[in-house]
Amino acid sequence: MRLSITSFLIEVSNQNRYDLERLTIIYSQKLPMKGNCLCKAVAIEAQPEKEVSVCHCGMCRRWGGGPLLCVHGGSQVRIEGIENVTTYKSSEWAERGFCRLCGTHLFYKFMQGNEYILPVGIFQEDSDFELKEQIFIDQKPSYYSFSNPTENLTEAEVFAKYAPPAIE
Repeated sequence: MRLSITSFLIEVSNQNRYDLERLTIIYSQKLPMKGNCLCKAVAIEAQPEKEVSVCHCGMCRRWGGGPLLCVHGGSQVRIEGIENVTTYKSSEWAERGFCRLCGTHLFYKFMQGNEYILPVGIFQEDSDFELKEQIFIDQKPSYYSFSNPTENLTEAEVFAKYAPPAIE
């Protein structure tokens, strides 16, 4: 008989007197986040990340019609259906990927270091995200606002904090 994850955790908890909540947290931290585009031609897996950042730069707002709400995916992102991904080099340091069939925005990728920034909306199964940071806050238009308390960084602060060292 195959047990559900909840039944398994309860059984382990009863047998070993572990705290069920602690086991659930440990188990869920090891599972990758899984998401996909609208048409499901592209699937993405990334290591769990619960902190959401918001980018208010003009390019992100033009790309998606509003601010980009995203999570850091790291460099170990797994993409299935890569033949359906089209990229656009949006700057000297990054490219943006989208599904060529349905147009879903899939990632913003730093070319140096291969780091992925992933739109949080592609991860529909996860719901315990927390808004932590807003970047390019000095470019945010006045017609919207988030009420969550977050770290707010201007364009200059973003480049000071995250830009790679200059090559001389």
